[in-house]
Amino acid sequence: MAKTIVWFKEVGKNDIGVAGGKGANLGEMTRAGIPVPPGFIVTSQTYFEFIQQANLTEKLGSLLRVVDPDDSKTLNNISIEIKKMILTAEMPSDIAVSIKAAYKEMGQGRVAVRSSATAEDLPEASFAGQQSTYLNIEGPDEVVSAVKRCWASLFEARAIYYREQHNFDHFSVGIAVPVQKMVQSEASGVAFTVEPITSNVDQIVIEAIYGLGEGLVSGEVKPDLFIINKEDGNVISRNIALQDTMLIRNPDITAQEMNIWAPVINSMREKQKISDTELQKLIKTVKGIEKHYGQPQDIEWAKEGSEIYILQTRPVTTIVEGGVEKEEEIDAPILLDGDAASPGLATGPVKIIHDPTQIDKVFEGDILVAEMTTPDFVPAMKRAAAIVTDKGGRTSHASIVSRELGIPCIVGTTEATKILKNGQIITVDGANGKAYNGKVTRNVQSNAMADMVRANLVTKTKVYVNLAQPDLAERVAAKNVDGIGLMRAEFIVSAIGKHPKYMIKNGLQEEFISKLTEGLMSFAKAFYPRPVVYRTTDFKTNEYRDLLGGKEFEEYEENPMIGYRGASRYIADPDSFDMEIAAIKRCREKYDNLHVMIPFVRTVVEMKNVKTILEKKGLSRSENFKLWMMAEIPANVILIDEFIDVGIDGISIGSNDLTQLTLGIDRDSSRLADLFDERNPAVLKSLEKLITVCKERGITCGICGQAPSFYPDLTEKLVKWGVTSVSVSPDMIGTTREIIAKAEAKLREVTK
Repeated sequence: MAKTIVWFKEVGKNDIGVAGGKGANLGEMTRAGIPVPPGFIVTSQTYFEFIQQANLTEKLGSLLRVVDPDDSKTLNNISIEIKKMILTAEMPSDIAVSIKAAYKEMGQGRVAVRSSATAEDLPEASFAGQQSTYLNIEGPDEVVSAVKRCWASLFEARAIYYREQHNFDHFSVGIAVPVQKMVQSEASGVAFTVEPITSNVDQIVIEAIYGLGEGLVSGEVKPDLFIINKEDGNVISRNIALQDTMLIRNPDITAQEMNIWAPVINSMREKQKISDTELQKLIKTVKGIEKHYGQPQDIEWAKEGSEIYILQTRPVTTIVEGGVEKEEEIDAPILLDGDAASPGLATGPVKIIHDPTQIDKVFEGDILVAEMTTPDFVPAMKRAAAIVTDKGGRTSHASIVSRELGIPCIVGTTEATKILKNGQIITVDGANGKAYNGKVTRNVQSNAMADMVRANLVTKTKVYVNLAQPDLAERVAAKNVDGIGLMRAEFIVSAIGKHPKYMIKNGLQEEFISKLTEGLMSFAKAFYPRPVVYRTTDFKTNEYRDLLGGKEFEEYEENPMIGYRGASRYIADPDSFDMEIAAIKRCREKYDNLHVMIPFVRTVVEMKNVKTILEKKGLSRSENFKLWMMAEIPANVILIDEFIDVGIDGISIGSNDLTQLTLGIDRDSSRLADLFDERNPAVLKSLEKLITVCKERGITCGICGQAPSFYPDLTEKLVKWGVTSVSVSPDMIGTTREIIAKAEAKLREVTK
């Protein structure tokens, strides 16, 4: 029976199917010791149960079958009708009782009730603000009502439009609802651990305002802007904004409006919103979050008293490989000046929109001009050539979505809607935050040349990619990449949603094998004939417990990171491993570029036993089938010769686990994040031994992880020792190739 409620500490980043993107990350950060206000999640399964008990599936389906996403008026009417059906349907009493009990258990008081869709915060599904959030909700009945309103917001016109555009089945996307202690924000804001305009990974960008963060995201308030050197935490630039109003909790508890706009006292209006000490504390926290997730993050934060809390994090999905060079300003009279929000140059006719009900007036190629944008503007934003707003900063809705769409955007012009006229032809320069009258151009040859060089670089050391999502395979395969060095099955298994033993018990082996095969083939087909190295499932017990039926088959472990996982599991549970092997074999019948890598191998005997299992099932090493082993624990380093003697074709160094177990540091600990460094001398000696021994023994040795992309000095050492491949996330392929090319050139110079 699916749970109605889960607490933050019970879920992690892989639990999107249960907790949605937002909820999964709140749980992940809670487990990692990051300061997150406590709370619980009404699971996505509860939403589905509500829809079923209210007999709404067929009614909603009949409306959605006829929806035309490009007909904004009809789309809006259908949205209103569906939301009304959900809001007027009776809440099942058992669900209401569970929500009220959890609210009471967490101490009641004011809470934030947030939507967390099961397709949000993924690289292919990350548009901002599709569903609703309700702040300062108080009382058990009010919390239940807010949960229901969050469910209804899954069918906002903008959300229906988005799912139609991305071919999501409306009934396969669920919605979870995190209910979280409300932070009464004295200041709040957003932090990017990469400069979002130029994609500079060496910088952190922080924005801060007084009051609740919705004032920033909506674009109502212009924030303080800090650009920080990520390495040493020094502030490169600071721009302190005047703020005369802020969004706060309504002191009148009887009023219908929970939050109101209030004036900022005169003495505070021009001051920096957080102190330098608080800024440094925030910098340290967000660096720890990026390190924990292994990729740049978009983070929401809030300050109450002396505490700084993290309210949300998600991956930055708009990074441009290799960064964006600062483009020269155009030598022409400036019509408007604002903040650069999304780079690029576009010319078109102005279309001023004062209200989202007018978005039908925006056609392909128009320049959308508005006071600010909201999620309801998204259909028009997709048609626009560029966006210009009066209000907002780099993290406002207009900024985030324009970067998602890849179109130029200027925000914070203060007077665009007053100065510009409908039909007027203007040119928007998103990189420099300026607009010009008429059509103007600039020489972009240097950027194009840099991109072309990056795309055609060839290196002796292979550059592979780490991938988990089948939907991304074709797009990533088009890049200058030599194959997949780490193909993870966890995303596919999470999508199946059922524990392997539960499927065996219920005679569902064919379903598991077919779905896993389909996922594997997505990668193998997209990259054929380039190699795809598939790391067999490496779920830990807590992750398996979250699957349907998982609690029946998984014991609770105090420290699952070093518990029942990897090779030990395959040997102890051969029936589940057999299903995985069957899927591998089916995929290889069509695409023989799929190879196998075994994770978390503790002993030489374990490697021998797993190899024997594979051979008995018809997967023996040959010219076109390679067997790799992950090297991620000190035992692999100490006994590397003995592991090679078993008969393997190569290893891939899992630098995260190896660093964790070498230094005795929980890689999820934000407090110890500064000590977790792959360049520690003890880790470097392990890396050197693994690479040099593999080179001497004539087998391949790769490394998977972000360290080579972040630390060019480390990459130079890896190349010098003889590493054969580096496997990184998709956004770092070009950057890593460039770093390797320079390291190889330097090595050639030294050896001449």
